[in-house]
Amino acid sequence: MSPIRRNVREMSAYIPGEQIHEPGWIKLNTNENPYGPSPAVAEFLRTFDPQTLRRYPDPDCSTLRRSISERHNCRPNQVFVGNGSDEILALCTRAFVEDNRTIAFFEPSYSLYAVLAAIRAVAIRPVSLGPDFSWRDPVVDDADLFFLTSPNAPTGMAYPRDRIEVFCRNFPGVVVVDEAYADFADTNCMDLALQLPNVLVLRTFSKAYALAAIRCGYVIGAPELIAALFSIKDSYNVNALTQGVALAAFEDRDHTRRATERIRHDRERLAEFLRGKGWTVYPSQTNFLWIKPCQLTAKQLFTALREKRILTRWFAGPATGDYLRITIGTETEINRLIEILSVMPH
Repeated sequence: MSPIRRNVREMSAYIPGEQIHEPGWIKLNTNENPYGPSPAVAEFLRTFDPQTLRRYPDPDCSTLRRSISERHNCRPNQVFVGNGSDEILALCTRAFVEDNRTIAFFEPSYSLYAVLAAIRAVAIRPVSLGPDFSWRDPVVDDADLFFLTSPNAPTGMAYPRDRIEVFCRNFPGVVVVDEAYADFADTNCMDLALQLPNVLVLRTFSKAYALAAIRCGYVIGAPELIAALFSIKDSYNVNALTQGVALAAFEDRDHTRRATERIRHDRERLAEFLRGKGWTVYPSQTNFLWIKPCQLTAKQLFTALREKRILTRWFAGPATGDYLRITIGTETEINRLIEILSVMPH
């Protein structure tokens, strides 16, 4: 008899995007910020006293939570900081879902949601999106938790703010609005987390703040929900270096704004070029594009670009296999991509 739990034996693990460390590659596959973190991060690291590493970090992330609460006009007890937003998602599956209940989410969406449900050994209820990956009112009556990604990944599309609010008000369980890409979007749902008792809004430092390596995210919501996350978290879930680096980056709003503006500009520039080739480009509110080429299949395009040492992301499957996701890199990287695509079949 195997010592490994049956659901772990039978589940499929999450597959991260490919990481290549050889020089000469253009990496447009994991939605990282190409411009790097705020100079304030380097200053923090330069002045950091290694002697502090002998002590445990602040278990409550008090200083960082206070700064976040001031930004979002709420109280610190409405903020929880995690070891990446992925840890917060995992904690939500443990805090808000009974063993005989269900986790629901749109499909396609962030593929980690199904993995987290499998780890918890609870059922999932994927809700198919509407035509062209548009919003469809979810009908779920047995779910305790709904993961709602807006802007969505991998499609890049933001859902109508009013439809999200109506759904949240009617859903009987907890709704986690995963806003990893909110800094690249025109609107967000943070006010719902401050108004409704069943809504959490999740943010990450991995995208707009260019801090994917430190693993830090935060979530805002009703004090009761936040207290539940605190009650089950690891004692010291966010290390001292991460807390300090995240705070330095978070408080440099000008740097983040300049980087996101450059990314948004090149996002539209690349989208216009691809539409000029006759390709389908979905309206993005993120730092990537979701496209459907013609002549070439998405898989053929993925392979052709890889042969040119450009990484993109192709997701196999009936709902996603015809599409390719392209992260917005630097201006130079996008120029190179356009140069290569210009000579490919339309």
